[in-house]
Amino acid sequence: MEIVGHTVINLIIFVLAIYVGYHVVWTVTPALHTPLMAVTNAISAIIIVGAMLAAGLTEGYVGRAMGTLAVALAAVNVFGGFLVTQRMLEMFRKKAPKAQPEAKGQPGGKLAEVAQ
Repeated sequence: MEIVGHTVINLIIFVLAIYVGYHVVWTVTPALHTPLMAVTNAISAIIIVGAMLAAGLTEGYVGRAMGTLAVALAAVNVFGGFLVTQRMLEMFRKKAPKAQPEAKGQPGGKLAEVAQ
C-alpha cells in the first residue's frame, strides 16, 4: 500500500510540473526565450548527473539499462538545446552590410570602362 501512495504522489508532482512548465513557456515574452533555453539546458545537465547516479547505484541489469538510456536521451536533449540556443542567438547578431553594385553611367561604372 505504501508503494502506491508514493507512486500517486510522484504522478501528481509530474502532472503539476507539466502544467506549470506549459504556462511558464507560453507566457514568456519572445525576448526571454534564449535565457529560458539556457536554464532548460542546465536542468537537463542536472538530469544527466541524476541518471548517472541511478545507473551506477542500481544492481540489476534492467535498472542499469534504463539508467544508461536516460543518460543517452538527456545528452541528446542537452545537445539539441544548445543547437537551438545557438541558432536563436545568431538571430540577434548584426549581419554585414551588403555591397552596393555600381550603377551604370556613374563614374567608375560600366559606361566609363567602355568609353576608355
